[in-house]
Amino acid sequence: MTASPITRRRLLQTSGGLLLTSGLFAAGAARAAGGLIALVHTQAAGDAGPVDSMIAKLNQFASETGMTARAVYAQDPATYESIFTTLSEAGAAIVVSTFNEVAEPIKAVAPKFPGTKFIQLFADPFEPAIPNVTTVSYDYYLGCYLAGIFATRMSRSGKLGFIGGISIPPINADFNAFKAGALSVNPAITATAAFAGSFQDPAKGQEIATQMFSDGIDFIQTDAAATDFGIIAAAQEGEGRLVSCLDPAQFTLAPKNLISIVGLDFGASLYNEARRAITADWAAGHVPTGLGTGVIDFIRNPEFSVQGPADLVAMADAAMPEVDAARAAILDGSLAVEFNTAL
Repeated sequence: MTASPITRRRLLQTSGGLLLTSGLFAAGAARAAGGLIALVHTQAAGDAGPVDSMIAKLNQFASETGMTARAVYAQDPATYESIFTTLSEAGAAIVVSTFNEVAEPIKAVAPKFPGTKFIQLFADPFEPAIPNVTTVSYDYYLGCYLAGIFATRMSRSGKLGFIGGISIPPINADFNAFKAGALSVNPAITATAAFAGSFQDPAKGQEIATQMFSDGIDFIQTDAAATDFGIIAAAQEGEGRLVSCLDPAQFTLAPKNLISIVGLDFGASLYNEARRAITADWAAGHVPTGLGTGVIDFIRNPEFSVQGPADLVAMADAAMPEVDAARAAILDGSLAVEFNTAL
């Protein structure tokens, strides 16, 4: 089965709420086969990253379970609550959504529809908890710590960069962990953070990255979703420019510059939580997700290992035992990485 993305062209907004055209969410269709599972994503598809990954896994889950899949692009925050309400009224069994901005709309809608299970990815715990809502957080900063170790071993200039989409507490913590990992290897290393102000602005990402590379930074860790496209493009404009992104779908975009990712597999997370939601003993609540879960890890780009400059590939090979040792120490509790949100 395939998801049917809904853009603003197919949504009719009225002062009283949201009307969905073509009977897309008619109750009969919603209850067909194994029921309806919907993904409401607040960033556009086509990002070679989180949204594309979630849609792919949504389709896989629906195919395996006989459910009907729908992917809804909620571009306007004013429509979030109406979309959740419409899906719930249509009999959706599971509604998945993303990022912090959907928390309040879910809190407003979920209690009215106890038969629908809501899953919020990249979320803080609800206080108090709602019986039909699961929130999922990600200890992405732990992967960024590993990236900082790797980046320091790869940098010849001793200057590292970090470009985030928006300065929010978890992304601030990602930068601080990246910097901490770098300093654990070389106290003289410098790490500079910048934010594009958007997760969907490749032009701004390219502008910031170009300036960083011009300033002598030779390794940039991204944390910016679709903004990454511009950062990757900037890396390709010069020799020795390295970038580490966040999704395996990006591996082939710049095989001579994109050396690694701090992977956060939103698709795998969606799939895992949807699978859990259809079990008889499902319980709502908060699910923290970190290293060792198959969702978050530091991963080298296999394409770079084949196509990248031989000297850099050799440096990367030499760096990995230190990265692996740090990962093992985090997992066994002998290494604690601070979640520091202050810039």
